[in-house]
Amino acid sequence: MAETRERPLSPHLSVWRWHITMASSIFHRATGFALYVGALLAAGWAVSLASGPVAYGRYMSLLGSIPGKVVMFGLTLSIFFHLANGIRHLVWDSGKGFDLKLADATATAAIVFSIVATVLIWVIGMMTGAV
Repeated sequence: MAETRERPLSPHLSVWRWHITMASSIFHRATGFALYVGALLAAGWAVSLASGPVAYGRYMSLLGSIPGKVVMFGLTLSIFFHLANGIRHLVWDSGKGFDLKLADATATAAIVFSIVATVLIWVIGMMTGAV
């Protein structure tokens, strides 16, 4: 009978020291998933629109509720972060931007841009009465 040995464990999050580029990578994956959810919400909006004024009114009141606005705020944040980080990846595809300090700076810039752009869009929306 073969001898069984305990297999080595791969490094886990508790082993690695957190840094901004690691967080950026995780956020990129999470926002990609959130955008799939956003696509489903957009499809639901289109179905409600095609279903008539009553269905559309119900759907819009759901999106206009506090939980709906929180979800829409999160989707706005996801769009802007995924956009900024996607541009970062596009630069990487050209073979540039891999220097550690530059990678950290662009990760920070993507996060800051997404937060600032989201807040700005929502403030404009509130000032115009769209939100």
